[in-house]
Amino acid sequence: MATSLAAQLSAIAANSEYSLNLKAQKAKHSKSLIFEPRIAASQSFDTIYTLCHEGFQELCLLDGRFLEFQRDIFSEQSQEEDRTQMTAVQNSELDKRIEAFLGLVGGRLRLTPAIKAVEWLVRRFKIHERNTSFLLLTFLPYHTLPIFTTLLSILPERVPQEYKFLQPYIRSLTSPPRHTIVQIATNTIPFTSALNNYVLRICQARQNYQALLAFWAGVMTEAVAGMMDKSRSGRQGVQLQNEQEVILRLLPTLNEGLAMKRVPDLRVGCYMILSIMASKGGLDDKLLAAMMEAVVLGWTEETTVPGLVCLSILAQHRSAKQTLKRVTKELLKVPNLPNLLTELSKQRRVDKLANGFCVGLVDRVRKTSEIAHLSTIRQLLEQELLSDAQAAVVVKALILVAHEIDATSVSHQDMRSHLASLLVSLTQLSGHVGFVVRGVLGDTDIDMDELELKLQTTLRSIEAPPSPSGDVVMEDASVNPAGTPNLSALLEALPKKSVNESTFLSHGSSHIYPDLCRAFIASASNAVDLDTFDEVPILRRETALEDTIYLSFYMRTWSGPYPVTARASALQMGTRCVLGCKVSTVDFQAVLPYAIAALGDPATKVRRAASELLVAISKAHPSVPESKKKSTSKPRRWASDDLYGAGTNTEDLTWLPTDIVARLLSEIIVPGLEECILDRKHVESIFEKSLNSARNSETPKKQDVGRLPQIARIAILNFLASHVIHTPLFSVKVQLLALLNQVRSIAGTTRTKALLPALQQWAELPATEASRLCEEEQIDVAQLDDQLLAIVAANDKEGLQYLANIVSGEVASTRPAFLDAVFKRLRSIWSSLKGDTRLSTAQMLMDAAQSSSEDADESREPISAGSADLLRTTPLSTDILLSFLNQLPTAAMLADKPPATKRRRTSHGEVARTPLQDSKQLTAAIKKVTFVLQLVDSSEAGKHPELLRGLFNVLAELQHFKAQVSSELAYLQGLVLGSLLAILKAHKLDSSIKLDRSAIRADLLVDCVQKTTSPQVQNAALLLIASLADTAPELVLHSVMPIFTFMGSSVLRQNDEYSAHVISQTIREVIPPLISSLRKEKGNPVTGAAELLLSFIAAYEHVPPHRRKGLFSSLVQTLGAEDFLFALLAMLVDKYGVTDSIRSFVSELTGSFGVEVQLQSAVKYLDLVADVLKPKPSYSKVLLGTHEDGDSDPQRIALDELTLLPHLLSQKRLISQTGKLLNRDDMDAARVRDLYSTLLESILALADTLKDQKRLHNACGDVLESLLGLLSTSEFVKSVEGLLDRPNEALRRKVLRSLEVRIDQESPSDAISRVAMLSFLPQLTAIIRESKDVLYKHTAVGCVDKISEKYGKKDLEAVSAAAETIASAHCLGQSDNRLRVMALLCLSSLVEILREGIVSVLPIAIPKALEYMESSVQANDEAQKLYSAGYAFMSALAHHLPYMVSGGYLDKLLEVSNISAEADLDDKADESRTQCLQLVAKQVDAKSMFGALEKDWARASTVGTLVSNRYGSLGDTTNSEQALHEYLEVLSIAVDKHPKTVVTKYSPILAKIFQNAFDLRRQWTVSADECFTPEAISEIEREVNDVAIKMIYKFNDATFRPIFSNLIEWASALPKKDKAGRALRLQSIYGFMAVFFENLKSIVTNYATYLLDNAVEILGAVDPKDEVSRELWSRVLQTLTKCFEHDQDDFWQSPSHFTVVAPVLCEQFKNAATLPLVLDLIPAVVELAAAADSSDHHKDLNGAILKHMRSETASVRLAAVRCEQELTDRLGEEWLAMLPEMLPFISELQEDDDDVVEKETHRWIVKIEGVLGESLDSMLQ
Repeated sequence: MATSLAAQLSAIAANSEYSLNLKAQKAKHSKSLIFEPRIAASQSFDTIYTLCHEGFQELCLLDGRFLEFQRDIFSEQSQEEDRTQMTAVQNSELDKRIEAFLGLVGGRLRLTPAIKAVEWLVRRFKIHERNTSFLLLTFLPYHTLPIFTTLLSILPERVPQEYKFLQPYIRSLTSPPRHTIVQIATNTIPFTSALNNYVLRICQARQNYQALLAFWAGVMTEAVAGMMDKSRSGRQGVQLQNEQEVILRLLPTLNEGLAMKRVPDLRVGCYMILSIMASKGGLDDKLLAAMMEAVVLGWTEETTVPGLVCLSILAQHRSAKQTLKRVTKELLKVPNLPNLLTELSKQRRVDKLANGFCVGLVDRVRKTSEIAHLSTIRQLLEQELLSDAQAAVVVKALILVAHEIDATSVSHQDMRSHLASLLVSLTQLSGHVGFVVRGVLGDTDIDMDELELKLQTTLRSIEAPPSPSGDVVMEDASVNPAGTPNLSALLEALPKKSVNESTFLSHGSSHIYPDLCRAFIASASNAVDLDTFDEVPILRRETALEDTIYLSFYMRTWSGPYPVTARASALQMGTRCVLGCKVSTVDFQAVLPYAIAALGDPATKVRRAASELLVAISKAHPSVPESKKKSTSKPRRWASDDLYGAGTNTEDLTWLPTDIVARLLSEIIVPGLEECILDRKHVESIFEKSLNSARNSETPKKQDVGRLPQIARIAILNFLASHVIHTPLFSVKVQLLALLNQVRSIAGTTRTKALLPALQQWAELPATEASRLCEEEQIDVAQLDDQLLAIVAANDKEGLQYLANIVSGEVASTRPAFLDAVFKRLRSIWSSLKGDTRLSTAQMLMDAAQSSSEDADESREPISAGSADLLRTTPLSTDILLSFLNQLPTAAMLADKPPATKRRRTSHGEVARTPLQDSKQLTAAIKKVTFVLQLVDSSEAGKHPELLRGLFNVLAELQHFKAQVSSELAYLQGLVLGSLLAILKAHKLDSSIKLDRSAIRADLLVDCVQKTTSPQVQNAALLLIASLADTAPELVLHSVMPIFTFMGSSVLRQNDEYSAHVISQTIREVIPPLISSLRKEKGNPVTGAAELLLSFIAAYEHVPPHRRKGLFSSLVQTLGAEDFLFALLAMLVDKYGVTDSIRSFVSELTGSFGVEVQLQSAVKYLDLVADVLKPKPSYSKVLLGTHEDGDSDPQRIALDELTLLPHLLSQKRLISQTGKLLNRDDMDAARVRDLYSTLLESILALADTLKDQKRLHNACGDVLESLLGLLSTSEFVKSVEGLLDRPNEALRRKVLRSLEVRIDQESPSDAISRVAMLSFLPQLTAIIRESKDVLYKHTAVGCVDKISEKYGKKDLEAVSAAAETIASAHCLGQSDNRLRVMALLCLSSLVEILREGIVSVLPIAIPKALEYMESSVQANDEAQKLYSAGYAFMSALAHHLPYMVSGGYLDKLLEVSNISAEADLDDKADESRTQCLQLVAKQVDAKSMFGALEKDWARASTVGTLVSNRYGSLGDTTNSEQALHEYLEVLSIAVDKHPKTVVTKYSPILAKIFQNAFDLRRQWTVSADECFTPEAISEIEREVNDVAIKMIYKFNDATFRPIFSNLIEWASALPKKDKAGRALRLQSIYGFMAVFFENLKSIVTNYATYLLDNAVEILGAVDPKDEVSRELWSRVLQTLTKCFEHDQDDFWQSPSHFTVVAPVLCEQFKNAATLPLVLDLIPAVVELAAAADSSDHHKDLNGAILKHMRSETASVRLAAVRCEQELTDRLGEEWLAMLPEMLPFISELQEDDDDVVEKETHRWIVKIEGVLGESLDSMLQ
């Protein structure tokens, strides 16, 4: 291996310039880009320069920017430049010039002049060696050209690390391919960073060229793609972190690149990278938004199109959100943007960008009302750049903006018209966009009527129904601004009279109504137009009360799907008509249904108009008293003959008597009209309360007070119902049904009876006709279906029967939506169906669900599916489920001749096959069984225990069906078994549930287990058997044994969790009652269960290995381990032999049982072996099958069985557990000893009988050996006890040492050893007490220490007794130092073990330890060992029992530490002391610690003198302050450790400590002790200041401010006579203050208030001749400087503070001759001027300083000039605002007598000129 010197020499040689090696110099000189090395080596620099300079001059002609290099790197002088002789600074400057040239020449490297110019830099300045990285990056864009290969040939051997990838190409002199560069850029971060930084630098210098940027953009785009792909490995969290790292690495480059507006190619490259990052990485929206913002900021006309491409890609990967405000603003500046996006959309998706931009524009319109943006939105929508969903979002946003328009706002007026125009034009667009817009208008939740009113336009293309004749009235194509068609043209086109029509409410089609309606809608928004329309002749307004046509027109119109204005106007016209009628002459009850329906209109305006109409009718109708007068002539009933045209529709109407009409209006409708206007649903509640019968049958009279009589309510119901039935308007039907469906019944009459014809009419309509009618009136078909079906009440049989007819397919079978509504209605009333009605309905649904698919057409399928779904999703009662089960078909029912009952079953559950008449019947039967069982399963069978018998019957029938269809029917069996199991579980949880035990058939369950191959069925059956075994064991025990035989060959082999659960459940539930029955038979339960055991043993090798232990352990525990474990072990060995796997398994199995069970099993195991060897074996013959045939060999069997036993008895776990039990003196230990004796007796007896059979006898010997191995290792301890009784002391010591070694070897987890060792402790303590042999005692203490350390925590009492002995006079009190050391170290260990248990010993041990520590402060090794042991003991106490180290003990410990700190002890002793003190500082509570430190200050600060007096030979004056260093370290740790609240609590104590510390300089200086040097004092003060700052950080202002104030007062508290003492104390205080203001900065600036007066006093009273006064003066100025420097709250700008301190500071210039003004005063003045940022204060300061410039003393003038220089530097122009005042003084000083002053004045002038940027000469003249 090379030596260190050789390595250093190699490093020097590697970096050597070979200045003396001519050959090496020649080789370096031969490196050239143009010439062969042989030619280049012979060229002089003059020759090279001449050639290369020509090339440079040609470059200058091409680009004038090259001319600047003519002065340096291409100058004549450059021939003489040698880089090896230049300084580092010169080389650095040269590198900058070279790199600037390379950046500029990079774009022209294809030209020969450029190569010539670079050749000069290579030959003269060695740029290929010294600027390798920059040179390579310059040439890298040309990596495919030969010049790059030439460059590679001249590179040095060691290239920069990021270019290591070029090594193969350097060696082979080939060009690196592009893919290599991309790969390196992908994987090598340094290279990527270098390339990015180079490109940015070139672009910043405006030296960029297209080749470089194209190369960079291409490489980086591919590299970024590779980086993003590479980051997609690992977990999702790791991928996200990797992607973020890539992005964070690239973002700085992208930010800088995008900021360069004048380098478009660079921006385009950044766009490419951003696009790749967005495409490859899952960037969050926030980052994508920031990227989009970066793209648009600063883009130019050149970069707009690429920028849009990038924006579109970024937007596609961003969630659908509006673009940011800034992005929207920048996009608006792009001219012709919609067309640009359209062009881009042909190449890529731009929909998300266009969508975000549109939404952003809409938001901008909403906030700023800028209507100019609406045209842009329209263009983007028209050009179909958005998807349907996106276009819908934009249109919805526009609608929302329109909805929010304030009609009263002037600013919104213009926007309203433009928005209206935009929305109208969008709705009128042809093609797909117009379709989407119109769809949005139809789907929006906004009230379109209100919106149209607000915009004063019509958005929806709502027209009157088309004319049946097909004639279309041609309208004027012109549309006025409000969007209203030309009214006059419409009116002129109307016919003058109607011939055939008497009403517009007839069921036939009207030829006139469409044109009339169109004209009315056009006139509805204008009162004048409305009057004009009302007067058209065809309406016959004059005869409105005699004929029907006038009012029927308006009734149809207000009930139709027309704009709100039209509906409201129609109602108003009707109201006007009614009001024009004389009171009590006309009965308008025919209008009431339509007016009431209008009360449910969504528009408030319509409801208000309807209310006015009803009030008018109420007024026109005779009042209740008038209507009852017989003499009064009854009013004529309007439209009673032709309301719905001539015919039955009008004739069948039910009319109300006049008095009931009057009461209906006055008592029901009119009182609630105000609420109806506010709430469209209120009219429903009015009719519900008014028409329903009372709910409470007990007090009907009270309920009916104020209500209409039953006759009147029935009449009203029938009246409204007749209009529901006969009106041709479905909108009126829906509104009236919403009212009437609230009526439950009136006097036993349900609403169904009155309204059922309406349902029948609707149900009988074809689907197309129903859809057409609803579309014409714009009604939701589903809503109409629901309302019509709601007619059917749960208690009306006729209605339910009609629903049954529908379900059966007799009606409406071709209308699936109507059928869905029927099932929906049945579901809603299901809970109200009672008794037989519900049962019959359920039966009807079952029949419909199970209708044969062959007999029905396709229309039956929805009925069947709906019926089945309804049954599945509604709660079914027990009687329904029972009925379904009882109806299920049986195999016998499907056969031609059912077999006799007695022949239905054959042996073992086999079922006779019966030929079927029709296999399709069987399929239908299976289908029905499946459906019913699914219903039972979903109905929570546990709630229906009555189904038990039926389910068992079904299970029996399934056995027959299995035989017929040759299928397992596993699913059906699983459903039955699952339901049965649920019932049994419910019974188990609630014993009150009664089970029909006679219905339970265990034989069927056994068949399910044995005769089925489906594991699911087997498992379910086993679980059911297990549950039955627990619930009714007598029913299943006779069938149980075959189950286990079967389990051994099937279920036990399964490897899934569910099978394991089934096995566990079966074992746990079935076996206990089985064993109980075997025990009742008074036989041997083991032999009785032999078949069960054998089935599990046979299955052992098939059970998955990881389940074996759990399975067999559960089996043995359930059977009873005491009786069955031995049998299982013996049968395993008999079956499989003693193989390794059997050994391993048996060890695991037996290890899961206790020692007693294992030993008891061993005893029985030996008995079994003995039984095997008997001439006539008994139970072993049953278990092991011995002597069953002539081949069995009892000796071989016995040998196999005996071979297993030693393995079992030698298990470590058994040995350990046996040792624990035998060492416990309790009942368990006694039983184990008895078993152990029995086992020993048995093995000895067996061995005695087998003496003649060697192999068996040897096997018995192995068993005996393993049995004896169960003894613990305590024998060794017993032997030690015997040896220690001997009198030979040497022997006893050796024995104890051997015991010590044995203790080290024992495992701490060995319980036997632990007990033995701990039981030996009393003997060891007796040795310590009684022996006179010190070495013997020493060894005994060592043994106690090791035993305690290893086992002590297990027997604290024994260890505590040992601790008392060690701390007593017999050990710790002995005079031998080695014994003392051992005792203290042992006590240290015992403290950790005993904790509080050792407290009783400490009052003896601690004083002794402190005494020994104090007495051992000596230089000899033995004393220092005792010293270190004492500190080890105290450290242990501090760590584990810190509360014991307090009071006097802590004081004494600190005292001893102070003394020993000054003594000359070795490093180890010092380390033990410092570690102990640090631990004490951290562990002891704050009160004790701070109190002790306060007391200890006096000793610590004077201990140097005491030690030197007491231990003169040990002291060292250079170490006299060590005690204080350690004291301060302890204080610092204590302050750090305790939280703020604790430190604050003891702030008075700490304040006192620091007062003492700040008085240290005075005390030590006054004592005039030579050992306290000024340097030592300063060092101590620095430490004090550091600790004080730590303490202050723990305080708040309220705590520290009083302390600070008291400290300032205390600092001046000494008598005035003691000037030196005051000054010294103040020196310490101001030294601290400087640190205080420096660390806490502006937070504590205002604390300067407390010391301001004192500081001014000190500055004013300074005595330059007194060294102490001068030092205090300096410290005051330093403190003020720090305070000024960190003032951020204008504290010193306050006149009350500035005027106090500024004059005093300026006055100090007079002391220039005697005081260091430049160091202390001038910085203070400069910082004050900076802090007091006020022109007035500056003038005051400047004036005071300028005065000193005319002082007679040169030093004063010099100080003033220097101060002005510093102020000029610091404040600049702000200070030079006072230049006019300064100029006279400057002029005088230019001619000062003192040369230095004159020189400094000139320097000041130069600085002024540097700030102002102009000469002062003209000002000074």
